[in-house]
Amino acid sequence: MAKRKISSKLFAEAQKYLVGGVNSPVRAFNYVGGDPLLIKRGKTAKVYDYDGKEYIDYVSSWGSLILGHAYPAVIQAIKKAAGAGVSFGTTNSAEIELAGLICKAIPGIDKIRFVNSGTEAVMGVVRLGRAYSGKNKIVKFTHSYHGSADYLLAKAGSGLATLKLPSSAGVPAEFIKNTLVVPFGDRILIERIFKQHGHQIAAVLFEPVGGNYGLIPPDIDFLKYLRAITRKYGALLIADEVITGFRFNFGSFTHTYGIDIDLICLGKIIGGGLPVGAYAGRKEIMDQLAPLGKVYQASTFSGNPIVMQAGLATLGVLQKSRLQYEHTARLTEYLTQRIKREAGLLGIDLKVSSFGSMFSLRLKDKETFSKFYRRLLELGVYFAPSEFEVNFLCFAHTREDIEKTADSVKLALAKLKR
Repeated sequence: MAKRKISSKLFAEAQKYLVGGVNSPVRAFNYVGGDPLLIKRGKTAKVYDYDGKEYIDYVSSWGSLILGHAYPAVIQAIKKAAGAGVSFGTTNSAEIELAGLICKAIPGIDKIRFVNSGTEAVMGVVRLGRAYSGKNKIVKFTHSYHGSADYLLAKAGSGLATLKLPSSAGVPAEFIKNTLVVPFGDRILIERIFKQHGHQIAAVLFEPVGGNYGLIPPDIDFLKYLRAITRKYGALLIADEVITGFRFNFGSFTHTYGIDIDLICLGKIIGGGLPVGAYAGRKEIMDQLAPLGKVYQASTFSGNPIVMQAGLATLGVLQKSRLQYEHTARLTEYLTQRIKREAGLLGIDLKVSSFGSMFSLRLKDKETFSKFYRRLLELGVYFAPSEFEVNFLCFAHTREDIEKTADSVKLALAKLKR
């Protein structure tokens, strides 16, 4: 890593003007140590730093780039849209078309509201859920991350876990008094909370596949249980599919597995790699939003024509990609099985969790993971820089990429034994 002279110089400059040299904490590589990667460009499943070093990328802009970097149809759509103007603050045909495409892809979704990030989507959907139900309390799950809204930062997943923070400074206790946090899968505690607070609970908010405390595989029976108990007490069931929406197939995880939700949050993939968020649901709920209803939410940049065209181009490809979804899931399974086997042969306790095209790795302690991680970077493999973050395969990953990654993991693990 000593040869990254240009990158090191840039990061030193970044620290003068950006807090910690970054605009999002996990980018700082605090968990694994050393200077973080500064990426200059990307192509297919590869990224390149400012010194020209190539890495096989499993971060994929934190799951946003399912087609890979600089996908030609997406880049072409962005260029064409930008040529007509970058922002108008009015409704445009692309957002109408993208809204229709998403609503048709996810059964039970009638209307959608675009915003600029997953955080905004969750903030909007919680406000809407509270207004529609006339109740104030929200149930969320330990280690789930739903964005950086004050009232959702209690025990909130990867970023805080990476920094060993139970919550965030600056969040008054009264801001989270209506947020009830429960371990995922704990039916007894859920039952107890609903018996005690059921008449005050507006909604249960969940990630169908946990992606913020390492990968937490789905529990379909528990999700169906949540549907039953929320109906019993008149609460809404809200799926946070900012990560999982369009990740495993063309549509949502919840509709694929028969979970009947009331509202859904989307993001990442639907923007083709550009900043986006959205929330959607049945007409009678969504029509509570202004300008039709009394729930206020507004944004200068929501429905941005460039973002909408990037999303349309991406979803246009995904709509025809059933076999590619299946292929990418098989590659993920092959890679994770290779990693497990190499660790087993070396007698190293490496926990691997995977689902579809997502996976995470966890070693015995932070120091061991850091050594492993830094060696992988030297070998040209870019995994998420924390055991609490998830890695993603995209459609551009090849069998050659996977073999090289598995061989690099073997070398990195072997170094831990020395």
